[in-house]
Amino acid sequence: MNATRHMASAVIVAAGRGVRMCSPVAKQFLALGDMPVLARTLQVFATHPRIADICLVVPEADFAFCRKSVLPLVQNQKPVKLTAGGRKRQDSVKCGLASLDRPEKIVVIHDGVRPFVTAKLISGCIDGAFETGACIAGIPAAETLKRVEAGGLIAETVNRDGIWLAQTPQAFDFRLIQKAFEKAAADGFLGTDDASLVERMGVGVRIIEGSRGNIKITTPADLEMAARLLENQSTAEAKP
Repeated sequence: MNATRHMASAVIVAAGRGVRMCSPVAKQFLALGDMPVLARTLQVFATHPRIADICLVVPEADFAFCRKSVLPLVQNQKPVKLTAGGRKRQDSVKCGLASLDRPEKIVVIHDGVRPFVTAKLISGCIDGAFETGACIAGIPAAETLKRVEAGGLIAETVNRDGIWLAQTPQAFDFRLIQKAFEKAAADGFLGTDDASLVERMGVGVRIIEGSRGNIKITTPADLEMAARLLENQSTAEAKP
């Protein structure tokens, strides 16, 4: 099987306001180096040879800003369709899936505030989804896990063997993830990620190792870490 023949559609979710960032500017539009965070994320997908088209989910009020100040910074653009997000992330992803005009067999869902995703990781998730129907990125838990009760008392130490922390990208057979979202809506189920909606249908989801650098920028400390990662990345690329 020639994996390079397999194409995918992408849904990039950036409809949140980022209350934890404590900034009047939405986190996806904050500057990271000389570009907004969202533009850096889009750049990876726009230049990926196996991404056919992109649906960008943002608040409708931000459409004009994206057209003027985000999309022009993204090189080698593929078709990018702007779609209005919903009240919660799950609503926004559902809107993105529904707005894909002619979706490929596989759809890749990614957080707009994870700008350090790599082309290799996107390809790995696409390949895994073609093989099994669903494949996500994640990293094994490296620190001790505690379950804490109300009042701040530790109830137990959780065995971390086999425990992974989910990331995006998350890739799925389009019909499968569409069905999972429809069932979740009918049942009133709200998941913490897209894979959880597929899991509850009894469908196995593969996980492949992502990167600890594939951070989600949600707080000022995350933005500071992202700036350091970008500086290290630029230094590494500048070396002969």
